Amino acid sequence: MILYPAIDLKDGQAVRLVHGDMDKATVFNDDPAAQARAFVDAGCEWLHLVDLNGAFAGAPVNAAPVEAILKSCNVPAQLGGGIRDMATIETWLSKGLQRVILGTVAVENPDLVRAAAKAFPGHVAVGIDARNGKVATKGWATETDVDATDLAKSFEDAGVAAIVYTDINRDGAMGGPNIPATQALAQAVDIPVIASGGVASLDDLTALKATGVISGAISGRALYDGAIDLSAALAALKG
Repeated sequence: MILYPAIDLKDGQAVRLVHGDMDKATVFNDDPAAQARAFVDAGCEWLHLVDLNGAFAGAPVNAAPVEAILKSCNVPAQLGGGIRDMATIETWLSKGLQRVILGTVAVENPDLVRAAAKAFPGHVAVGIDARNGKVATKGWATETDVDATDLAKSFEDAGVAAIVYTDINRDGAMGGPNIPATQALAQAVDIPVIASGGVASLDDLTALKATGVISGAISGRALYDGAIDLSAALAALKG
């Protein structure tokens, strides 16, 4: 199982939110590229980046720090937030991003997801952010009546590289991930599923791995707070 250290970008800084609330941002590093290099130096194999401002604006806002990370780190990175048209997808992939994460458009314009996955095999993931099983979009500000599992199943034949599943109620709260819901989603589709939201300890990571069906996990606040030692976690997940 791959561990993805998270760098959430707001106003050019690396931050963490609680339950996606932009008014509850804690700044952990005002140099996101330096933070990314620290994660890489600790041995991570991937980076997970989120343009928080972009998720609300519907277009990239934190392009400069993302580009700085891509230029200074030699591991693949995935990015979500504000990627809602083919031109933006093409631009990010041309700049060295390994994978784009499409969230809002997966609900509002699923044909774009399919077209992008076909045009860029292996480089397009779907972000499914759910609150009580129902998908939320536009930076989690808009509630829908779309069932998370139904949305995932709708892309089963689209060729997407992964599904990033976030339980909004757990995100940033350090209360542990929603393992039953994530496991159920992973068992419902053949697409690799990456767990996000609430990963707070090494025990959480090993429990996710123990399901045997979850391909990756994203952690942010626990790494910044020191609740998870990145090097130790990476070693444990390889074992």
